[in-house]
Amino acid sequence: MKQSKIGMIGCGMISEVYAKNITERFGDLQLVACADLRMEAAQARAEQFGTKAMTVDELLADPDIDIVLNLTIPDQHAAVSMAALKAGKNVYSEKPLAIHMQDAKELVEYAKAHNLLLGTAPDTFMGGGLQTCRQLLDADTIGTPIAAQAFMMSRGPEAFHPNPKFFYEEGAGPVLDWGPYYITALVSLLGSVKSVVGRGKITYPERTAKSPRCPYQGQQFPVEVPTYVTGILTMESGALVNLTISFDMQFAYWDSDMPYLTIYGSKGSLNVPDMNKFEGPVTVRRGDAPAEEVPVNSPYTENCRGLGLADMAHALQTGKAYRPSAELSLHVTEVMLGRTGICGKRQGIPVDHHLRPSGSAGCRRGSGIAAITEEGTTHDRPQLPAGKTKICHAKAPQP
Repeated sequence: MKQSKIGMIGCGMISEVYAKNITERFGDLQLVACADLRMEAAQARAEQFGTKAMTVDELLADPDIDIVLNLTIPDQHAAVSMAALKAGKNVYSEKPLAIHMQDAKELVEYAKAHNLLLGTAPDTFMGGGLQTCRQLLDADTIGTPIAAQAFMMSRGPEAFHPNPKFFYEEGAGPVLDWGPYYITALVSLLGSVKSVVGRGKITYPERTAKSPRCPYQGQQFPVEVPTYVTGILTMESGALVNLTISFDMQFAYWDSDMPYLTIYGSKGSLNVPDMNKFEGPVTVRRGDAPAEEVPVNSPYTENCRGLGLADMAHALQTGKAYRPSAELSLHVTEVMLGRTGICGKRQGIPVDHHLRPSGSAGCRRGSGIAAITEEGTTHDRPQLPAGKTKICHAKAPQP
C-alpha cells in the first residue's frame, strides 16, 4: 500500500513521540516535513528524524503532503486545522479539536463539504487496555452498566512542563487537557452522552513554574480557567457518570488513591486503566467476590500515539471509516465546551442531538469489535459503522 505523506506542524514536547512512531512503528506513514513558528524547533526535530524543515506556509503549499498533523498549542488548533483544510489537506490534530464550539462545528462542516478527512486525538481508546474493557462490556461480564465514576486528580503541569503557562490560559485547563481522554473513553465504552451538568472553580489565582527545563522557572503566572471541575454525564443508555478533573492536588495523578474510571454494572464492576495510556491493568469484580485482573488481550499496549493518525491514513487509502473521527471529536467537544457542556454556561440541558455519534468509533455498545490485519491475523479493534475493516499494520507492535 502507498505511504501517506505526513507534514507535522508544531514541534514541541509531544511531537517527538509522534515523529518516532511515524518513522519507526507505522510503515504506511512517512514524515516528510516539520514546521513550527520557531524555525529552530522545526530544524531540530527534522534533523532528529531525517526529514525537511519548512515554514508553515511552505508546508501547507507542498503538493506532496497528504495529511497535516497539527500539534500546535490548543488555542491554535482551529486556525491551523482550517488553514490546512483550505489548502486541500486532510488533517489529524492533537486534542482538543477546537477551544470554541463554533470553530469545531465549522471545521467539521468544511471538511465534510470538501470531502477531506478530519480526525483528532486521543487515540488511547484504540489501545489494548481500553479495547479489553470494551470486549468485557460486550461480553456482558458486568451486566448492564448503570453508573460510573471517573477521576483525574493531579498536581498541575507547572511541576514538570517546560512551558506550563498555556495550560492555564483560555482553551486549556484540566477539562480541555484531560477531558478528551476521559470523555472519549466513556463514549467508546458506554455510548453517547445525552446531557451534562458541570461546575468548576479557580482554586489558586496564580501558579509558579517549577521545572528546571522552563525558561521562566520560579516565575508566577495567572490562572484564567477553572482548575477543579466536576460534572455529571447522563449517557444515552441511562447510565450516570460522575467525572472530576483537577490540577489542584499535591501529587501526580498516577499516585492518586482514586480510580481512573470504575464502571458499575448489574452483575459487577470494571476498573478501567489510565486513559492517557494504551496498556492495562484491567480488573473486574463480580458480585461480592474480590477483584481479579483480566489479561490485556488486544494489541497496541505501548505508547502508540499516532495510531489514530495511522487509522485515518488507512481510511484515506481505502475509503473505509476511521475511528478517531470528526463526528466523535465533535461530540466530545460538545460535552466539554457546548452551551450545555461541562464548561458551558447553561447546565442540565441535553447535548445537541445532531452532534451525537451514530455508530461511529465504537460509540454503540453491543455491536462487537473486530478487524483484520493486512497479514490476515485477527485483532480486536474499536467498532466501526461498517463492521470489519483494516488498519495500518506495518511495523505494528505485536499483541
